[in-house]
Amino acid sequence: MITNTSLEYKGDTYPSRIVLVEQNVDSFYFHSENNVILKITVLRDSLIRFRYTTKGYFSTDFSYAIDKSHTHGYNFLEFQEFEQFYRITTSKVNCIIQKADLRVAILDKNNHLILEDELGFHWEESNEYGGNIVKMSKTSRDGECFYGLGDKATQMNLKGKRLENFATDQYAYQKDQEPLYKVVPFYIGLHNKQSYGIFFDNTFRTFFDFCHERRNVTSFWAEGGEMNYYFIYGPQMQDVVTTYTDLTGKPELPPLWALGYHQCKWSYFPESNLKEIVATFRELKIPCDAIYLDIDYMDGFRCFTWNKSHFPDPKRMVAELAEDGFKTIVIIDPGIKIDKEYAIYQEALAKDYFCKRADGPYMKGKVWPGECNFPDFTNPVVREWWATLFKELVSDFGVKGVWNDMNEPAVMEVPNKTFPMDVRHDYDGNPCSHRKAHNIYGTQMARATYHGVKRYAYPKRPFVITRSAFAGAQRYTSSWTGDNVATWEHLWLANIQVQRLSLSGMGFTGSDIGGFAEQPSGELYARWIQLGVFHPFCRTHSSGDHGHQEPWAFDEEVLNITRKFVNLRYQLLPYLYTMFWQYIKEGVPMLKPLVYFDQEDIQTHYRNDEFIFGNQIMVCPILEPNALGRRLYIPRGQWYNYWNNTAMTGGKELWIDTDFDQIPLFVKAGAIIPKYPVQQYVGELTFEELTLDVYFKNGKEKSVVYEDAQDGYDYKKGRFSLLSFQLTGKENELMIQQHKEGKFETSYKNYKINLIGLPFEVRSIEIDTVAVSLDADGYIQNGFLFVEKGFSVLHIKG
Repeated sequence: MITNTSLEYKGDTYPSRIVLVEQNVDSFYFHSENNVILKITVLRDSLIRFRYTTKGYFSTDFSYAIDKSHTHGYNFLEFQEFEQFYRITTSKVNCIIQKADLRVAILDKNNHLILEDELGFHWEESNEYGGNIVKMSKTSRDGECFYGLGDKATQMNLKGKRLENFATDQYAYQKDQEPLYKVVPFYIGLHNKQSYGIFFDNTFRTFFDFCHERRNVTSFWAEGGEMNYYFIYGPQMQDVVTTYTDLTGKPELPPLWALGYHQCKWSYFPESNLKEIVATFRELKIPCDAIYLDIDYMDGFRCFTWNKSHFPDPKRMVAELAEDGFKTIVIIDPGIKIDKEYAIYQEALAKDYFCKRADGPYMKGKVWPGECNFPDFTNPVVREWWATLFKELVSDFGVKGVWNDMNEPAVMEVPNKTFPMDVRHDYDGNPCSHRKAHNIYGTQMARATYHGVKRYAYPKRPFVITRSAFAGAQRYTSSWTGDNVATWEHLWLANIQVQRLSLSGMGFTGSDIGGFAEQPSGELYARWIQLGVFHPFCRTHSSGDHGHQEPWAFDEEVLNITRKFVNLRYQLLPYLYTMFWQYIKEGVPMLKPLVYFDQEDIQTHYRNDEFIFGNQIMVCPILEPNALGRRLYIPRGQWYNYWNNTAMTGGKELWIDTDFDQIPLFVKAGAIIPKYPVQQYVGELTFEELTLDVYFKNGKEKSVVYEDAQDGYDYKKGRFSLLSFQLTGKENELMIQQHKEGKFETSYKNYKINLIGLPFEVRSIEIDTVAVSLDADGYIQNGFLFVEKGFSVLHIKG
């Protein structure tokens, strides 16, 4: 283990003066006198890669994080030499490279400084392992703020923090504890209303220091590998996040049921217990789409087996659950029990698929089954083999999703909780030690699992969830924040962690609602449900040692609150599905911290609690006990209180009173929010109409609604429905223009329009310039406006 994790050290070495410059189309090579090469590649006008070597040559260029299909191309590129520096110019930025020492500065087109090296690139030789500890330091300016880095258990703004990236099984972690399960070495800087991003594509243990060690210095370093990072220019945070998400990839659309409510516990067994749980959901009318089987469904915790005493006929059971609308999700861990009678073990052993120590023997570690060997998921042959193992579970038994756990990788009863660092990996033909492969092991397991589930679920869409992840894992899997605790502090953390993951490219995430470790009070569970239904992934999960956390495990009031908010989530499914479509189409995060929503308002820079759900709903959870209200900040603009439709102007902090069965929710003026009727599971009902909540605005606002068959791949052939609504409000009239794309025809024929905040009484309506008789034709019923869905212009006048 390297004991010096400080940025500065007397043994550090720095690049010397530039002696040679070469250009190859979009790449520039700067050679220094002491054998350092800096390669700068312009990928887009606002996306530049910096890669350093101290050897005089570059090793094979390979990355698990980068999506090979990411967008390339620039509008303008110019290279110039000056007396003391070189300059690379694109249509968005100027990049300055100092001749004396390779230090870099990046300026916008008005020559305002965005980011500059302090010491810049430097390194320290690793005496224990060979290679270098590679380091980078940047000058930070007063007032600069920092965001990102995945699900760090700390406040939203990382200024003053020092953080570590090393995927770790951190059971019952606490606030500010480091490191955690995921590694996302990407951060966003914001200064003077300009945002930029840095993605440090290095899978070794990495560190980030945001002005913690030195007041005006931000630095990042790794215990090995290359100094290889991408600079992304905004200037809007939206631009930074969408470019980063495009660079590291986006998922495919999940089946709609995966956005429903999920129920999990360690563990539901035997079958009679599981059936009692699902029956109670239906009896109490609490919608639920997925039920999870934790490790006890297996035979002695052996992966891809069933405990026949607990589940004598899995195929029948899974089919019966499906008839009642429940999709079965099963857990699969990486450890394969060392057991000569176990077919999976025998096959992997015969084909030499397990990870080995440096001096030859297989890596052996204790997990749930006892002593295990571990597949090398960095080997493409092993990943393909692993994918084939899902045939029986998915194709034969009808399991709808797979949950990968313990894949940091976690090992029990050893001090470092994981593999020895000398374990060897294939790394897709770039052999390396576990020091390099550790942080991406879980992602490669999830990748192999995804390809297996996708293959055997076809023509339906796959669902995979993983605990450990590296940047880019969102291409294959959803995730959650790991083994949290049933405390108010963890409710606060869950709110921030999921926002931060959303900013960091990993949109399909949530937390264990109610807390995994320990037992929540009814009040804490209710408040967690009220937050969790606004997370893209929504699952209650708990440890069986601490009692039950089903919604009915608490009192009647908590049960009713749970039903109310889960019902609300199911009503908002078309809104949530549209959010997801925008995420995969454009890289737009589904949850938006207030600083993302309005970076020019300095009041948003230090807000933690409030967030924008999709584009037009603001959520502010109650995070303290005995609270019937809270102070919060409403962003600039016009908003409506969701519960009473009161209009208010944002840009200010205020106190909002709430009841126990509410949290503060606000809808942006001008929004058109689509809603389905409540159903107990996705696909239970065929809808006659789509409800549209229309919030009046004096001005213009655009809303979209994306729909398709809710599963399968026909949407990729154009069979989807994308409705774009343009609302224009004036003092005495409201106009809604509608445009439809796609070939999918929805089951409903009509819109049930709920007009909210109209400043006038409706006197006349025109549909596509044709006046309609309000009473005679029954357009208005019980305060709702009913119209056929196919109109182009709906004109409402006072």
